Amino acid sequence: MSILEIKDLHVSIETEQGTKQILKGVSLTIRTGETHAIMGPNGSGKSTLASTIAGHPRYKVDRGTITLDGVDVLSMSVDERARAGLFLAMQYPVEIPGVTMTNFLRTAKTAIDGTAPSLRTWTKDVKKAMGELRIEPEFAQRNVNEGFSGGEKKRHEILQLELFQPKFAILDETDSGLDVDALKVVSEGVNRAAEGGAMGTLLITHYTRILRYIKPDFVHVFVDGRVAEEGGPELADRLEDEGYDRFVSATSSQA
Repeated sequence: MSILEIKDLHVSIETEQGTKQILKGVSLTIRTGETHAIMGPNGSGKSTLASTIAGHPRYKVDRGTITLDGVDVLSMSVDERARAGLFLAMQYPVEIPGVTMTNFLRTAKTAIDGTAPSLRTWTKDVKKAMGELRIEPEFAQRNVNEGFSGGEKKRHEILQLELFQPKFAILDETDSGLDVDALKVVSEGVNRAAEGGAMGTLLITHYTRILRYIKPDFVHVFVDGRVAEEGGPELADRLEDEGYDRFVSATSSQA
């Protein structure tokens, strides 16, 4: 079992108006085999947490730690984090002109594992995963995300997830922009990657609809850069009925 541990994390960014603190003491522990859902209103710090774990240079850690099996993640470069087993599915996947999906996937897999995968086995695995995610075969020769629809980009992110087999997947609003059919296909891909308990999942979302397909073990509500409440799947059901107003009101009254 691997453990991703976040302790008392404080994170800020520089803006035109000066330094803005976003995360204000977040602590989470995620183990392989577990699925954690992070929910909360816009601006609560959910995506900031994902970007900080992945190593985005815009976010400055003012205090706190992130460790993976006891090893300091914050001292690692972005590529070292990927090789250690961290994977980020971005909210807005970027286009990479001039790089085909085929070349990108095999190059990335080689960089992560340190050795190139067997071409015969790799080709078979890629075709199988693309078929299950309903990605047309011709997409293998298209440039990464170039001209892709929102749903196609998200399916490509989950294709990477299935092929790279990380220890921990951070899924930053993977459900945004997906229609009902695409949401089901993407969710099934995440569930396949998590089969066997070798991967932990940190699922960031505004809505409960994806949680109908990806069942969380734990739900954490983020408000104003803090964890306002934690619970099991039943907490997501309460949020569906009640929204975030009571958390936002409580935070406003404390300010």
